[in-house]
Amino acid sequence: QDQISPGTMIAASIIMGRALAPVEMAVGQWKNFISVRNAYNRINDLVDGHPEDPEVMDLPAPTGDVSLQNVYVTAPEQSTPILSNISISFKPGTITGIIGPSGCGKSSLARALVGVWPTARGVVRYDGADIRNWSSEKLGPHIGYMPQDVELFYGTVAQNICRFQDVEAEEVVAAATQAGVHELILQLPQGYDTNIGAGGQALSGGQRQRIGIARALYNEAEVLFFDEATSSLDGITEKMIMEAVHEFSGKKTIVMIAHRLKTVEKCDQIFFIDEGKVADQGTFDELIERNEKFRNMANHA
Repeated sequence: QDQISPGTMIAASIIMGRALAPVEMAVGQWKNFISVRNAYNRINDLVDGHPEDPEVMDLPAPTGDVSLQNVYVTAPEQSTPILSNISISFKPGTITGIIGPSGCGKSSLARALVGVWPTARGVVRYDGADIRNWSSEKLGPHIGYMPQDVELFYGTVAQNICRFQDVEAEEVVAAATQAGVHELILQLPQGYDTNIGAGGQALSGGQRQRIGIARALYNEAEVLFFDEATSSLDGITEKMIMEAVHEFSGKKTIVMIAHRLKTVEKCDQIFFIDEGKVADQGTFDELIERNEKFRNMANHA
């Protein structure tokens, strides 16, 4: 009706576009919002469906007597056994080697031993008590576990070594020294107070592995499980760590899981795992003499 000018029309169009921009943005992001809401609901369902840990009576600190009785292990949400009818024991003051070809179930055995994977059948016992009757918070500090895939967490080097408990400086430095990583840590920007980022992304693979070993050794745990603990280390560092481990011989229960025979060569006893079962056991020399598969692994090492 000739009541506004063209300039006013342009200004009104610009204002309307800016007013509607948040609405258009919300519509464009609606699919993401739906995905987030569904993910949130799935997490809630997962948490609600996970049974709470039952309250159990505190037991005395374990001495290191660990055994598996007729244990069957399956991966989470799977029914096919990875390990079948495993019955072995580990005594305090001994070093035991677990070895076998790739895919035979060595790492699955380690997860069952520390309670990461519950057994499908059979029992894992610490000092005669079913691991399910131990409080994880009470048993955990007495176990040193070095998994094949090292997982570090957002925080400082010291916090990762002491497992995010109260930092005991002397214990942290002692563990790092035994793992051969003390000098390396001192070279970091803030030393032990250096934040390593999510997953330890500020460190190399070898550095992460050595800090993982220090975490396992922290606080002089009675039982130590090493799953391919030296796979990413150079020969000199590997030798130093193996010497540190053998210094504990006679004091702790140590289980070395490996695919390289030289890692288990000096173990008190060796269990040879093949196709999910204990195929043989004995000392290194005994297995070399009588077990052809073990001998072939040694020849190709």
